[in-house]
Amino acid sequence: MQDEIVEPPGSHEPTEHAKTPKKAAASGWIGSALEYYDFFIYAQAASLVFPLIFFPSTDPQVAIVASFATFGVGYAARPIGAFVLGYWGDKHGRKNVLVLCMLLIGASTFLVALLPTYDQVGIFAPILLVVLRLVQGFAVGGEIAGASAMIIEHSPFGRRGFFGSFTLQGVQAGQVFAAAVFLPLAALMPTAAFQSWGWRIPFLLSVVVIAGYLIRRRVDETPAFRAEAEHGEVPPSPIIMAFRHSGGNMARVACMALMNVIGTTVVTFGTAFATNPSYGVGFTTTKYLLVSVVGNIVALIVIPFVGNLTDKIGRRPCMIVGSIGSAVLAYPYLYFVAEDNFWMAFLFAMLIWGVIYQGYNAVFPAYYQELFPTATRVTAFAISQNAGTLITAFLPAIFTALAGPTPASCVANKVFQPAAVLPSGQTCEVAAEAAQMDVVWTVGTITLAIGILAAVVAYFTQETYRIHMDDLGNPNAVPVPLEEYHRIRTTGVDEAVH
Repeated sequence: MQDEIVEPPGSHEPTEHAKTPKKAAASGWIGSALEYYDFFIYAQAASLVFPLIFFPSTDPQVAIVASFATFGVGYAARPIGAFVLGYWGDKHGRKNVLVLCMLLIGASTFLVALLPTYDQVGIFAPILLVVLRLVQGFAVGGEIAGASAMIIEHSPFGRRGFFGSFTLQGVQAGQVFAAAVFLPLAALMPTAAFQSWGWRIPFLLSVVVIAGYLIRRRVDETPAFRAEAEHGEVPPSPIIMAFRHSGGNMARVACMALMNVIGTTVVTFGTAFATNPSYGVGFTTTKYLLVSVVGNIVALIVIPFVGNLTDKIGRRPCMIVGSIGSAVLAYPYLYFVAEDNFWMAFLFAMLIWGVIYQGYNAVFPAYYQELFPTATRVTAFAISQNAGTLITAFLPAIFTALAGPTPASCVANKVFQPAAVLPSGQTCEVAAEAAQMDVVWTVGTITLAIGILAAVVAYFTQETYRIHMDDLGNPNAVPVPLEEYHRIRTTGVDEAVH
């Protein structure tokens, strides 16, 4: 496929400017990888380090909840960023908002590396951490919406699912980089050194976002937005217009976006459950980070195949299977973590995170964009998707509150003490077994309920893969006939639809 595509006159695609799908996909991939590296190194640190150095407490449950709450704060800022940056993307272009997002998240992540600890400055340490996390979340609130809009609007008709999947492939790559940087540090450094200064190294490396900034500056604005701007069709208030004309689809997207629960279950909460001594499971940090790295590598491979599949059979079938399938597998995954069975936990993590979940994860960047018209695409996507992820961001803290670890007396010098006896007469080993099963049933059931909800909503949402760009967001749009659609995909020649 050539990287400069000019649609023929009469097409229902933008015809006035050339599309450059490969350049847009490369820009979206690299930018998302760099930005989500920054965002997810915080998730790793929130599980492994921050409860100890920013939130000291005699009660491990309180420290874990506090650390996860600041992780959630980043997501709380995302809807605010979605309103501001989504508006900016629909008013001033996709390219401008993506450059701004990259600069904000790079600077805030770099500054986390320079923060003092609680022992050094007291309460100001977690306050400063929360402020920087808010800036991170604000910037990420516009990233996926802007990056996927840039890619989708540059994509040829019939290939939007494939090219759109590169946004999430970049996100997965960022998670691989985040875990891969923490893995050797946690494995090779003495624990005291890692907790003192080693954890800062991944945050200092965020300076590489400068490369992403330079790449994004060289990508052309999308043909769809340029046509609207040149014809004076940019809306005066994209936010009001989005809620007025696309409120129903925004609500549907918010519900489907709750599937982010898989990430919080497997990666964020799962790390604490497997490695925190107060749960008594016994996974080492190195082992669990290996699960995260390999799972994301598998996802990197699977994502473009799923994206291409949705261009053939539609978005909804993959969304439904991915949502229910990954949610059901949460039970056996959590069970084998509780049993300290590393290889079975590893296997189910690969199935959930690496394979089945990608039926949802690889699809939503294209699907959500296709539910909205060009005029409000970034705004509507950003607000609705971030509203859903905001709820799931606090699930690790809720999981810990509902299915907490053993009492503080079961841990001495950061080591679980199975033979210690609690005031109730129970040993800590018995208490840990009860806590672990509580996690399996509580967290597994919440995850399954969300998966079913997302699948049901997807089933009742408009299918979009055979609808032309100019008709997207119109609930009465007529899809291109299947035979004609496959001819366009095969030949690359898009003619007017009569």
